[in-house]
Amino acid sequence: MKWNLALTLAFAQIAGPVSQPEGDQTWKLTLALVLIGVGVLLMISELFIPSGGILSALALGAFIVAVGLSFWYKPVVGMWTLVGVAVALPVLVMALFYYWPRTPLGKKFILEAPPDNSTLASMQTNVELEDLRGRIGKAVSTLRPSGIVDFEGRRVDCVTEGMMVEAGQAVKCIEVKAGRVVVRPVDKPKVADLENADFG
Repeated sequence: MKWNLALTLAFAQIAGPVSQPEGDQTWKLTLALVLIGVGVLLMISELFIPSGGILSALALGAFIVAVGLSFWYKPVVGMWTLVGVAVALPVLVMALFYYWPRTPLGKKFILEAPPDNSTLASMQTNVELEDLRGRIGKAVSTLRPSGIVDFEGRRVDCVTEGMMVEAGQAVKCIEVKAGRVVVRPVDKPKVADLENADFG
């Protein structure tokens, strides 16, 4: 038993005296926990308050101060606090990025993609423009080569095949491609086309 006691005393001399907190130091740990909670709340607030990253920066500062206070309280507690923050912080950030597009603020910045089974030709606007194919209208503005054409009271942005068309010229929709209405000037429209034309 004597050699065991001697070994313990020798190890204690090598390791040095164990430092104990002087007085009541629990306020350091309490403040550290409060700062961690404040940091979490600040990061969650970033979902609803557009701060340009200011709230996230304040949250990161709160986490750093909390870890420092934990080390000041006890090195072992500080180490566990550092490990906990290092593990929980990336998880929290990923969760925030996951839920942010579902918030009212996120929906304003992120446009929803069209359904997988939809194509450009099947979109509502392009379906309506397809009805203009073969119809005759009147150029409201000069087409250089793009401009506005009136089809029976409906004004549509159109483009010619490259030539310039003066305002007032009768034009015929010859193609609708990728949401663009292509027109061609018509000198003498056919009688069948005149039934659908509107020259004001």
